[in-house]
Amino acid sequence: MLPGSVIIGASVGYLLVLFAVAYFGDRRADQGRSVISNPWVYSLSLAVYCTAWTYFGSVGRAASGGIWFLPIYLGPTLGLALSWLIVLKMIRIAKTNRITSIADFVASRYGKSHLLGGLVTVIAVVGTVPYIALQLKAISSGYALLTGDHDGNFRPLHLGGWLDDSTLYLALTLAAFTVLFGTRHLDTTERHEGMVAAIAFESVVKLLAFLAVGVYVTYFLYDGIGDIYARASAHPELLSLLSFDGVDKGGYGGWFSLMLLAMLSIIFLPRQFQIVVVENVNEQ
Repeated sequence: MLPGSVIIGASVGYLLVLFAVAYFGDRRADQGRSVISNPWVYSLSLAVYCTAWTYFGSVGRAASGGIWFLPIYLGPTLGLALSWLIVLKMIRIAKTNRITSIADFVASRYGKSHLLGGLVTVIAVVGTVPYIALQLKAISSGYALLTGDHDGNFRPLHLGGWLDDSTLYLALTLAAFTVLFGTRHLDTTERHEGMVAAIAFESVVKLLAFLAVGVYVTYFLYDGIGDIYARASAHPELLSLLSFDGVDKGGYGGWFSLMLLAMLSIIFLPRQFQIVVVENVNEQ
């Protein structure tokens, strides 16, 4: 277990780095040198799709459902590769009509209906708020796991009650970041360069973290990929996870249906629409 002060210090340091990257992105934009026009930065920012679900939910899904975790990530990869013409048209429509949200986009395709736009907004809020709560809970659970504090609280000030809830301070920090680099400008034509730059940087961190864990598990805990499969083959309950019928009874149909939903989510999730369509500055 790690001391809470170490976890908090590392978290604060990482957040300061994100603030610095976002500030750098905004400064570059003010100087007329866009950061997000770089195809590498734009591509990395698309990994905002990977949230706390990637770290907690997908690992648990792979452990309990085997290959049934794959459609969640295979679908978006295929979706972007196969629908680039559709995405390009969406970007052009958004630029022409100065669209800044998925609700505006849907409403604009049906006579700029305020009723439809409001309905889409309500649905997005109802679906997004619990999802944000899930992210905060996942981070709090991660803190509890690393420190051994099962309630997920830290007590640097010993204030007691809900004031010791680590999720509260995390939410306040994220709100401050959003205000500073996301919603402080009202100009609908302005891109959030700093926010996208920070997301791209965070995507690099996530990629390196997954690669590091993968290498450690594969070559340090075991003797390579062959050894892992050999050990799994010796246990029928693990071997069954490598087939479509191992746990879930949906078979091929269920697997491909899940992949289709994931293909749509890479474009139509509110955060994905923001990055893929609204924040795009270069069609090339």
